[in-house]
Order: sequence, then C-alpha cells, then structure tokens
Amino acid sequence: MSFIKYRVRDVATDFGMTPKEVTEVMGKYFEKPKSNSQVLTDEQLNVVFDHLTQNNQIDSIEQVFANAKKTEPKAAAHKDAPKAQSSRPASSQKAGENKPAAQQPSQPQERRRERRVVDTSAVQVNSERFDDRVDTLVSERVQNISGGKQKIGGGKAKNNKKGNKFQSSKAKNEEQEKMRRLRLEVIKKTPLTVKIPDEITVGELASMMKKTAAEVIKALLKNGVIATINQTIDYDTAEFIATELGCKVEHEITVTIEERLIDDHVDTAEELQPRSPVVVVMGHVDHGKTSLLDAIRKTNVVSGEAGGITQHIGAYTVQINGNPITFLDTPGHAAFTSMRARGAMCTDIAILVVAADDGIMPQTVEAINHAKAAQIPIIVAINKMDKPGANPDRIKQQLTEYDLVPEEWGGETVICPISAKKGQGIDELLEMVILTAEVQELKANPNRSAKGSVIEARLDRTRGPIATLLVQNGTLNQGDIIIAGTSVGRVRVMTDDKGRSVKTAGPSIPVEITGLADVPAPGDEFNAVSDERMARELVEQRRQAEKDAAAKLNSKVTLDNLFTKLHDEEMKELNLIVKADVQGSAEAVKANLMKLSNEEVRVKVIHSGVGAINESDILLASTANAIVIGFNVRPDAAAQASAARSKVDMRMYRVIYDAINEIEAALKGMLAPKYEEAIIGHAEVRQTYKVSAIGTIAGCYVKDGKITRDAQVRVLRDNIVLHEGVVGSLQRFKDAAKEVAAGYECGMSIDKYNDIKEGDIFECFVMQEIKR
Repeated sequence: MSFIKYRVRDVATDFGMTPKEVTEVMGKYFEKPKSNSQVLTDEQLNVVFDHLTQNNQIDSIEQVFANAKKTEPKAAAHKDAPKAQSSRPASSQKAGENKPAAQQPSQPQERRRERRVVDTSAVQVNSERFDDRVDTLVSERVQNISGGKQKIGGGKAKNNKKGNKFQSSKAKNEEQEKMRRLRLEVIKKTPLTVKIPDEITVGELASMMKKTAAEVIKALLKNGVIATINQTIDYDTAEFIATELGCKVEHEITVTIEERLIDDHVDTAEELQPRSPVVVVMGHVDHGKTSLLDAIRKTNVVSGEAGGITQHIGAYTVQINGNPITFLDTPGHAAFTSMRARGAMCTDIAILVVAADDGIMPQTVEAINHAKAAQIPIIVAINKMDKPGANPDRIKQQLTEYDLVPEEWGGETVICPISAKKGQGIDELLEMVILTAEVQELKANPNRSAKGSVIEARLDRTRGPIATLLVQNGTLNQGDIIIAGTSVGRVRVMTDDKGRSVKTAGPSIPVEITGLADVPAPGDEFNAVSDERMARELVEQRRQAEKDAAAKLNSKVTLDNLFTKLHDEEMKELNLIVKADVQGSAEAVKANLMKLSNEEVRVKVIHSGVGAINESDILLASTANAIVIGFNVRPDAAAQASAARSKVDMRMYRVIYDAINEIEAALKGMLAPKYEEAIIGHAEVRQTYKVSAIGTIAGCYVKDGKITRDAQVRVLRDNIVLHEGVVGSLQRFKDAAKEVAAGYECGMSIDKYNDIKEGDIFECFVMQEIKR
C-alpha cells in the first residue's frame, strides 16, 4: 500500500481556507507547521476536520442532501475529465482549468463572512483519508436514512478500496511511535512534583521520583551523605537531592489526630487574664506540713462552717486579702516527680517546711531537688520556732549548701520563721506567697477549652473512676469530653473543694469529677475536646505507644549504652544520683564526677545523699533518666526490685577512682569488656600419680558437664577453694584430648599445682564476655 502525502497547502485549498488559518488551527493543539509544504499526520488531519465540523454546524440533515443535489451537474462534468487529472489534488491543477464551486476564488471569502454548510462531498480531495472518521462522526440513524453507510466520494472509494487504503499498519506503528516519543519529551520538560514528609527512607524517595535507589544513593554520596536504601533521611536532605535530580518538591505536613483534636494555639496578650497562684507544701516527715495546712485552713474558715473546712479533695482554695490562693496537699514523690517528668508544671510556688529544731533532712533535700527540677520558686518556712531548741541561723547555713541563700544574706530565697502550732508568722508567709505570685505575673485565658493536670485519681466502688483535676488554662464545663493520659470520658458531676456541685471551673481551680472510663495516673495532662470518636482513637494510640515503650528494654541510659546515646545525639546531659556511706565521701564523689563534663556532654549530679540506696532514689532516677552511683553502700530490697522493673542502672564502687575512671571511659565509648564466669563441668579425683617431668597427674571421673583443655579450674576440698589455675594437660587413655564429657574417665594435670588428693573436686569454668 502507498502512503499519500497531504500537506498544509493541500488542506487549505481543499477546504477553501488560507494556509495561515490551517496553521493557526494546528498551533492550538500541536506545534505550528514550519512551512506550507509540511506533511500532516493522521492526528493532525483529524483535529482540522473536528475544527471544521464544530465551527460549521447545520440546522438539519436535509441541508446535506439539498446541497448534494445542487452539485450533481458539476460533479458529472468532472467525470469526463481525464482520469489522471481527477485523481490528483486540486492544488496541482492549472489556473485555466474548471474548478468546483467550493474552490472558486471568491467563494472562500464569502463563506468566512456568513455561516454556511461545508459540503465536503463536492470537493476534489483524497476522500478515502476521511472515510473511517465519517463512520465515527455520523450517527447510525443518519447512516440508515441515507440508505446505509456511505463514504465520501463513494464511487472513487470503491475503486481505490483495495489499492489505496488510508494507512498501512506499518505507517500506523510509525506514527504511534512518534507520538510516544513526543509525549516522553513533554514529560521530560515538565518537572515531576513530589511531596516529601519530615522523614523519608531512601527507597521511598527513589520510588516517588521514579528513579532507581542507586541513582539516589549516588546523589547522596556526591553531597557527602552515606545512606542505604532503608535508611531514613530528613526533609532538608531529601529536598536537596530531589531538586538536584530535577523534581519539584512540596513539603508534606502530616497532621496527627492529637494536633487536630487538641487546641494548642498560643494565647495573645489580649486574651490573657490574671489567675491565682498554685502552691505546693513540701518537706521532711514530721516537720509540720500538715500542721501548716491546718493552720492556713483555720485562719480562713468561712463563718457558718462549724468545725472548719471538710476536705473532699486533695486541693483547696483560700482568700487572702481578696486574693485567692490554691493549695495542693503535698503530693507523694511519685506524683510530683511524674508531673515534672511529663513537663506538666502544675504548681507555681513551693513552700519548703523545715523544722527549726531538726534541720535539713534527707526528704528535705529530695524536696529541694524536685522543686529545682520543676523550676519553681521556693519559699522556706522554718517551723516550730516556739520550741526551745529552735536555731533558724543553723537552718539558713544548711540551706546555702543547696544554693538556697536567704535574702538577708544577699540571696533570692524568701525565708519565713513560723509556728504552725501557735499560728505565728502564717499571715506573713501568705503575704510572701502573694508577693512572689505578683512578681511571676501569672496569667491564663479562661475563654478556651480546658487544659490542666490530674492531681489525684481513685476508683470508687459506687461512683467509678474519680479524678481530682487542676485547671491550668481555659474553662472546664460540666458535660465536656476530656482526655487524661490514656483515659477518656465525659464530665458528669463536678465538685469543688467545699464539696459543692459546680457547673464550671476556670484557671487555677481544683475540682473533682466523675465520668472517666478508666482511672488516670497522677501527673497526667488532661484536655477538653469536641470529638468523642477521635478522642477514643487518640487514647488507643497512646495505649499502643505505652506498650511499645515498655517493650524497649534499653530505654533507660546505662553506662553500657551511654556512648551510643551520646553519639546518636539522644542526650547532651548525663544525670547522676550519688549515695555514699558518709557525707564527706558523697561530696568528694560528686565534685570529682562533675569535673568530667566536656564540650559534648554535661555531667550533672541531680541528687546526693548518705545511706543505702532506697526506692525514692530509684524513682527519681527513673523519671530523670539518671544513673545511680553507690559508694560503699548497697540498695535495699525494695530499691533493687524497683530498679529491675524500671531498668535503672546502679553502679557500686569501693574506690572513688574506679567510679571516676569507669564513667569517664563510658563517656568516651571505651568501657573495658565485662566478663562473667560460666561453670562448664565438675570432675572427681579418683587416683593420683607422680610423674617427675610433669608433676602430679590426677585420674578423674567427669561427674557433670564437660572438661575442656583450655578451661580454667578450681581445686575444691570440702567446698573450700584451695587453688585456682588452668588445666595443664588432658588425656583420655594415652591420647591427648580437647574435651571429655560427663560419665567418662580422664587424666589431667593442673599447671603449677601438685597438691592434689583423692576426693578433690575439679570445678572447670570459662570466662564469657557479656555483650554491652
């Protein structure tokens, strides 16, 4: 089959158009033809035909047949023309020859001025080129009306049906290949847009960019980043590589359920309003914390409340000269430390109660460390000033050892001498609390969803889970949906500190609520939310996260994994707790350990004390991610069990330089390998022989395990160790043996030891390195 070339000028001539008009039509959909003699493809011809059809609509199909009848005489005249002349395009005819009406010089201009039907059947064109296109454009109903499917120039189409088909299959394939290449060029010119999250693996990035992993890894190496296909890279690195490889990058921001659900917008200065301070009373046992709280309550009893205020919850609010102050009962160290560990700064001021006749005690030191860790101001109340042995100056001197310097000595710590029993100094103490609060300029926004901390929680048999909440920002309303840690529920009943039912609670107000599905943990943060379904979904995610965290055995820092964590930049600070047998040793250990700080990591002793390592030390170490250093002390049973549960690393030393050297080595990643003994077998001496060149040979029976040639051996006589050395030789009959199993006899000697008697037990063992 032959392929007929159809140029721009041929199309213009056949349809009564100028080449420029054809070029403009082509330019809308394809690249403009460079000249009038450019050959058009099948797709380009179809576009021109579609354009003509759309811009030359007719009112009815009868017009087609009417125009066809008018052109019949002219068409008959052309039948007598030479065959060669009728078969070539109209553009090749000479100027003097007769042309159809559609090709007269004046006709094209008249058709452009008025809307007329384009009758292509009267045009001398290569009509077989459009036969297939007509079938698809003309409806089946119209084809049936005209007496079956008809082709343009039907007679000529029948004559050329076998010889001149529209296009051979080979030509079609060529055109399809050209179009495919054209599309590829367009795709190459248009940059691929990729959406990259904050973190992405190399393999995922390569897949997004439609590149191979090898190309991405090569680009990373060129820029000094060594990464494997499964390694995660950050957004900045991924963006740089993607841009270098010709992609357009968009930052994909993943919005979590927590971000959608919890309102965490920052309050503006116009939204903030002053709020009352929240005060916690801390101190050593029997130093007068409860007496101080009782004295504050008694001085603020509202008239009509006989017998004082009945405490329903672990917090209450009092009015001092018109200024409300919220007091929290001293939370157990677990609750307070948990609050600090979660970053829930639920208190604004700490009152440290110290007995004037007793001084600074271990629990006082712990309270100081807890308050410092929470970064809240400390007001020291020296209680029991009415006792004969009261010595406030000694207390002030002791406080300076813990960086609490009194104001009268040039420091910043407020110290108030009081007597809770006699009510002396209580008013002055409360005034100092108000003054300290004014300096802090405590503010909150009551016109937003409530947010705060869980103070206490318990399970009541009749009422279910009950939680004491302290609202820190916003306003909590009855009926609100709240999330507290891994608990979710709706506030059903809300009670204030006087036991009265309330509907709302603003900032710094403690309330007791019911309606939670589970008992939350003290120190959990709570938020009021609007969507209960999403709230329950978030709680499930938190529970799963807790399970995953519990599964990580090495989540706590130890000397073994310290260097790895420092190298991975997981931590920049090493927290230590030091316990020693005497105060002098504790201070010496603390001072020398703090000297180990360098540019990369700061060594910080968060607590030091005298006496055995107790459960409180382990609790503080667990929440602060600290290592416990014991110097000439041991942990008690409760502390040992708590350390095992919390995976807290405890290190015991008898020589101070051992502690310093080991921690310094851990910081540098050079801890010496640690070995443990593994007993592999026992052998009983049945008979002994004296050999002059070797010494004493023992004929033995292997009782259990096995005896190996390279093992170490202890000589036991009545379970007392007489000697510890290495196996000199091991034989089975006359042959040397590498090992002898249980139930067999053997002969063996011990290197440089001959005091062997019948009945002795050889305990063989090897030293195995413990994986750090």
